[in-house]
Amino acid sequence: MYPHETPAMRLSLLLLVAAAAALSAAPAAAQMPPIIVPPPVIVGGGQQPQVPPVGIQQPAQPVAGAPGALSPEFYSQSCPRAERIIAEVMQSKQMANPTTAAGVLRVFFHDCFVSGCDASVLIASTQFEKSEHDAEINHSLPGDAFDAVVRAKLALELECPGVVSCADILALASRVLVTMTGGPRYPISLGRRDSLSSSPTAPDVELPHANYTVDHLIQLFTAKGFTVQELVALSGAHTLGFSHCKEFADRLYSFRDKGGKPEAFDPTMNPSLAKGLQAVCKDYLKDPTIAAFNDIMTPGKFDNMYFVNLERGLGLLSTDEELFLDPRTKPLVERYAANSTAFFDDFGRAMEKLSEYGVKTGAQGEVRRRCDAYNHGPVMPK
Repeated sequence: MYPHETPAMRLSLLLLVAAAAALSAAPAAAQMPPIIVPPPVIVGGGQQPQVPPVGIQQPAQPVAGAPGALSPEFYSQSCPRAERIIAEVMQSKQMANPTTAAGVLRVFFHDCFVSGCDASVLIASTQFEKSEHDAEINHSLPGDAFDAVVRAKLALELECPGVVSCADILALASRVLVTMTGGPRYPISLGRRDSLSSSPTAPDVELPHANYTVDHLIQLFTAKGFTVQELVALSGAHTLGFSHCKEFADRLYSFRDKGGKPEAFDPTMNPSLAKGLQAVCKDYLKDPTIAAFNDIMTPGKFDNMYFVNLERGLGLLSTDEELFLDPRTKPLVERYAANSTAFFDDFGRAMEKLSEYGVKTGAQGEVRRRCDAYNHGPVMPK
């Protein structure tokens, strides 16, 4: 059982829902009505935050062809219905819990960016061995996302036991859910092996934090072989999901400008949004589960609205808004805000590249029987 799914845990979320657009968009755009912030919606009893349903496409067709070391046809002979099975499970899960897509996408990024796309983030901690779950930055990963992968693994084990790796399940599930929520379909090569270790300390060092500067983000991504363009494109995944108040509270309370002058809130944030968030998040220290949607306009749809929101001062995290303020990233934000096709194309290429980062093949890993546990225990790095 994953720690996120302990029966005693009660998830209580107050979610900010905006009913209108920002005060204004780009200079050339027409004026829009102020944000209307209705009373927060309380979600309790372990429920996930509810987002407006969006059109869900039919599951993708299974790939076919000859097996290879790492290729889209890897399971064409050994488990030809693998992608269809994963798609069916994800479709059911997304319809029941509309935040599944955001959760799985976030888990996938947290997995790949640490030790490569090897399902190390899926390993559950035990009383004898800690894992990536123990890293502070991973404490907020939603249990619902892990459950989606577990369900897909169970279905695949019935169809073709011991064949499809958890790393491949997570990669395919991410693509399926991006597509289901309106995003692009991009190529995915298969044949990943699951990791033989999971570090409890690496995630806090290797993953970007909500208060990172653009300099820090660029350094982090460049060190892993990703460009500034890929950094901005991948950030567009924030069009789905939500963030906990503690991740952006420094923009709302006791904010000071670079000269140390106190401000009511971060002046780069739209005032209506800032005041609404101040009301919603006022008890976040008592209840760390309070959260708000990353994209207040279309929180359940994969689109380019995240970038449009940044132009309007509607970025939730400081790292989000910094992308619009920094001259190295601002042109890309403006390009994606104005051209959803350009964003989809670049996001798809960046996700394809991310999905192949640090993969394990052959004897470098294993195909786990359960995604949350090693087959024979962890192998300590030499």
